[in-house]
Amino acid sequence: MATKGRLTPRIVCCAIPISRTAGKVLVVTSRKRPNNWVLPKGGWEQSDLKLEDAASREALEEAGVRGTITRFVITIPTPSATYHFYELDVSAMDTDWLECHERRREWVDYAEAVRRLEWKAELSRGLQLSSLAPNR
Repeated sequence: MATKGRLTPRIVCCAIPISRTAGKVLVVTSRKRPNNWVLPKGGWEQSDLKLEDAASREALEEAGVRGTITRFVITIPTPSATYHFYELDVSAMDTDWLECHERRREWVDYAEAVRRLEWKAELSRGLQLSSLAPNR
């Protein structure tokens, strides 16, 4: 079943952590596929007042970064999940965070981030629509 046993697709909130001054994106390794890179993302929880709150929470849990959501990017529906992407301007990085023993994180330029996310179409597409994308 495409929804993995759920009646409706899962709501997934995704942060695109950005260092504007460096022009870089922070990517993290996937827990399920440690050789693959992802953007911090996870399910919306009832304790999250807004979708943006979930994106910020996921960025802190998975990448140890804090910042400000500055822009909604896009909503991408798939059969199993609906992804909501938000740009997060990073203001601080924790040295110790919830998933620090389960993930690696790395600042990369836009082109490298797109390359690393190619394996997951919706993540790559969300990044390609961000304000870091070169002008078309």
